[in-house]
Amino acid sequence: MFLDANILFSAAYRPDAGLRLLWALSDVKLVTSAYAVEEARRNLELAEQRAALEALLQSVQVLAATPGASPLTVASELAEKDRPILAMAIAAGATHLLTGDLRHFGRYYGQTVAGVCILPPAAYLRTPRAEEEGQ
Repeated sequence: MFLDANILFSAAYRPDAGLRLLWALSDVKLVTSAYAVEEARRNLELAEQRAALEALLQSVQVLAATPGASPLTVASELAEKDRPILAMAIAAGATHLLTGDLRHFGRYYGQTVAGVCILPPAAYLRTPRAEEEGQ
C-alpha cells in the first residue's frame, strides 16, 4: 500500500492519530516515496513531530527514485504536484494508494488507475481485506 504525504504528515502530527492503525495492520507492506516524505517533513513544524515521522518511517519502504515523465492519461486532471505520487504508486506495484487529498484525488476515490485502487484511509481501514493484503 502506497502512502501519500498527507498520510505521513497526519500520522506524525498527532501521537493519537487514527491513521497510525495502518502501521499496526499485519501482512500489509507500507510504501512511500522520498518525494512524499520530503513534503510531509517540510510541513511538520515541531521537532517532536519530525521525530515521530522518522520513527514511523522505520517500518515504511521509502523509494528514492522518481518515475520518468510518463504521461498518466487516465489521471490527466491531477495537479502537477500529485502526479509523482500516483506514478510512484503505479511503479511500485502497489495495490492501493491511500490519500486524504480529497481536493485532488477525490474524483478517483474508489477507482483503480493502472492497477492502483485510490482510497481515503478511513475507507481502506473499514474494508475486511485490509489485513489480508500483502501490499
